[in-house]
Amino acid sequence: MMIKSRRSFLKVAGIAAIGMGAAPVMNLAASESHGSALPKMEKNEEALHAKRWGMLIDTSKLTDEVVEAIKDACHKSHNVPDFTIEPDAEKYSGVRPVREGQEIKWIWDEHFHNAFPDKEDEFLAEKFHHLPFLVTCNHCKNPPCVQACPTQATFKREDGIVIMDYHRCIGCRFCMAACPYGSRNFNFRDPRPFIEETDPDFPTRTKGVVEKCNLCAERLAKGEQPHCVEASEGAIVVGDLEDPESEIRHLLAEHYTIRRKQSLGTEPSVYYIV
Repeated sequence: MMIKSRRSFLKVAGIAAIGMGAAPVMNLAASESHGSALPKMEKNEEALHAKRWGMLIDTSKLTDEVVEAIKDACHKSHNVPDFTIEPDAEKYSGVRPVREGQEIKWIWDEHFHNAFPDKEDEFLAEKFHHLPFLVTCNHCKNPPCVQACPTQATFKREDGIVIMDYHRCIGCRFCMAACPYGSRNFNFRDPRPFIEETDPDFPTRTKGVVEKCNLCAERLAKGEQPHCVEASEGAIVVGDLEDPESEIRHLLAEHYTIRRKQSLGTEPSVYYIV
């Protein structure tokens, strides 16, 4: 009797399982017959594409004014906080003052001996001691930060851009320890009170999240050049390193260039004309 009841139960359960499995198939077929039921993804025909994006910085065209314009354009458009400003007292009441030394930066200027410690020379030309060298994420071909990230919050796209998913970041800062260029910063506190004017076209970050340059991937997707390129007055060129006919490849063929800490094997995608 027990065996018969068990067999009956399994038979009914099997029929139910088949019915449940068939429902999604039927729903999918119904959706396919009514195209409007599924969202349609369209590619932006104006988007800029590359097999491997790279950047070229002509240091001879950089002045203090141009450097400031580049940094300002990048940081304002990406809601990078400025911890030197006073937050809106009404909107952010009770916000504690910032400790000295806290900063977030996506692109900044360094002295030559800090940017290129492995290229220091006793008889280095005097001009290099005074030139502002812009530094940022190098979007390395072999990025150690990607290997160090345990949650894949940092990853390299097929086009070579090393980018972040801020929602996946758990704040372990392994990527910061792995990056030999100091290109990443950690939000020890909520950065939002320290943004003078929020740009609604780019997401703000939260406390406990690492951030860095994304090569203006959101602008490339719209067919626009990065903010730093537009503000550089010709000092910065971004293009496809794999395309022999691209502007960046022509410039690399015409000029002597250097890269930061090249001996580490990370294969930086940012070049400097010196």
